[in-house]
Amino acid sequence: MIDIKLVRDEPDRVRASQAARGEDPGVVDAILAADEQRRSALGEFESLRAEQKLVSKSVGAAMGAFQKARKSGADDADALEKAAHEARAHAATLSEKVKGLEGLADEAGTELDRLLRTVGNVIIDGVPVGGEDDYALLETVGTPRDFAAEGFEPLDHLALGERLGAIDMERGAKVGGARFYYLTGVGALLELALLNMAMAQATAAGFTPMITPTLARPEVMAGAGFIDAHDDEVYKLKDDELYLTGTSEVALAGYHADEIIDLSKGPKRYAGWSACYRREAGSHGKDTRGIIRVHQFHKVEMFSYCRPEDAEAEHQRLLAWEREMLAKIEVPYRIIDTAAGDLGGPAARKFDCEAWVPTQGRYRELTSTSNCTTYQARRLNTRERDPQGSGTRAVATLNGTLGTTRWLVAILENHQQADGSVRVPTALQPFLGREVLTPVD
Repeated sequence: MIDIKLVRDEPDRVRASQAARGEDPGVVDAILAADEQRRSALGEFESLRAEQKLVSKSVGAAMGAFQKARKSGADDADALEKAAHEARAHAATLSEKVKGLEGLADEAGTELDRLLRTVGNVIIDGVPVGGEDDYALLETVGTPRDFAAEGFEPLDHLALGERLGAIDMERGAKVGGARFYYLTGVGALLELALLNMAMAQATAAGFTPMITPTLARPEVMAGAGFIDAHDDEVYKLKDDELYLTGTSEVALAGYHADEIIDLSKGPKRYAGWSACYRREAGSHGKDTRGIIRVHQFHKVEMFSYCRPEDAEAEHQRLLAWEREMLAKIEVPYRIIDTAAGDLGGPAARKFDCEAWVPTQGRYRELTSTSNCTTYQARRLNTRERDPQGSGTRAVATLNGTLGTTRWLVAILENHQQADGSVRVPTALQPFLGREVLTPVD
């Protein structure tokens, strides 16, 4: 959730961010109006509440004077009784007004919170404006193989996987339906080797390894920013009010919810290994062959909590760790700066690493790393002691992928040989225990 102070102080910056994302900048004016209504109602409430306290004290004094006069038979007892009743009536009227103003303030606060949650994170300066095709190409690493010069036509990853006894889509569909699959034999071993290599790298870099829950409560999903505008893309267990997570980022974002954490010694970094589930709503007809776009997969995800002023430098570190993993699987790839309209709500900037897929003749995403600044932490109430003051402040959160099932596509296709075998990248060989994958026939 964006900071209301940012909207008040820099409304034009928030409007520009909304426009860059292709979203309605007019919501900024609605937020400011709701904020003003809430603050006005709160001001009236506090003023009337103070008056109510004074009147309540006067009621007690008036009733005491009346009771004393009645007992003594004083001539002014009737007048004092009338004054006491008038004071009680005034107090009752004030009480109703106070309740009404409190209700108005609560309603305005609820509307303000709702409006704030419709606004994506304010993008960082330099993020390209536009949609999916408006990214900025930052770097291309490696050169795609010339299979024609090598004298053979490359097979796609599914054909290779079937020959290797590594992928079984037919039985996956029989059990789970479309976009489900089995990784079998060397396919299962290859995925485990890849993810173990990712976890080994993360651990060596100081990340705390985590096996995370794959079910999350609605408030955690919402806090991580995954159901604001994309609820239809997430699997939900309605009877239990739980969601299946599409990434361990959700569980890792919720790990320190409602906590004050200590970042005085640097970022807290976690590497989460989990199964991931995605409905792939709206992807009908896209990537229906193979394991590029599926409903269930495994992933190792980096997650970092750091101070807001350190977030951009931390983002570059996560990207460097992704580059290190991509170098280990020896595939050509490129890095893009994702355009604002293609960012998820929590991300202020996202870098994608896309590997070359020979049979498609194009680059496909393997990793992404996002700087979510304080957006998720504000929702999840994750704070640190402010180094410049006595209070607390929201921390920054970032995430990045170190390995996932889709990487098998790039490994199989880029390292295939003319005889249908696949060379195992050198760095992966110790984790897999073999140098070459050979057809089972």
